[in-house]
Amino acid sequence: MKIYTKFGDSGETALYGGTRLRKDEQRIEAIGTVDELNTYIGYAQTLIDDTDISDLMAHIQNHLFAVGADLATLATHTKAAEFRISADFTIEMETAIDKLSAELPPLKNFILPGGCPAGAVLHIARVVCRRSERSVVRLAREADVNPEIIRSLNRLSDLLFIFARTVNFRANALEPIWKS
Repeated sequence: MKIYTKFGDSGETALYGGTRLRKDEQRIEAIGTVDELNTYIGYAQTLIDDTDISDLMAHIQNHLFAVGADLATLATHTKAAEFRISADFTIEMETAIDKLSAELPPLKNFILPGGCPAGAVLHIARVVCRRSERSVVRLAREADVNPEIIRSLNRLSDLLFIFARTVNFRANALEPIWKS
């Protein structure tokens, strides 16, 4: 199978089902930022030795691929329901947030992104997640979007924050404190 098709050479791409869109349309931007987020999570995972977090990150990557498929399938497509994500993953993330938060010291200050390399990259993933969420919210103003995608991305940014705090805590890396 060839990696290039030349179908995108005119500045368009296809959604699942064949609908063609300009590459600068909001739906394609949303799909692209979710893909970028997935890439940063993959990068962060290479820096993490904690099996519990690493395993969950692999699960997150698969979920984000499903989010991309959901975004790439118009609600009018006959198989749209097959690609819609559910609330299940959001609930899983809430459980992970609660479990990991229990091992962390309580926050008494705002913290700055940083700490150990894995913690710093997780903070990057967190802000890319927030950008992905904003991109999907913009798309939802003009098109039918599964609302669970927005909830899922919102919760994922919280989980990435907790991941960053956890890997920093476990590595005995100080979290930089914001000084007003």
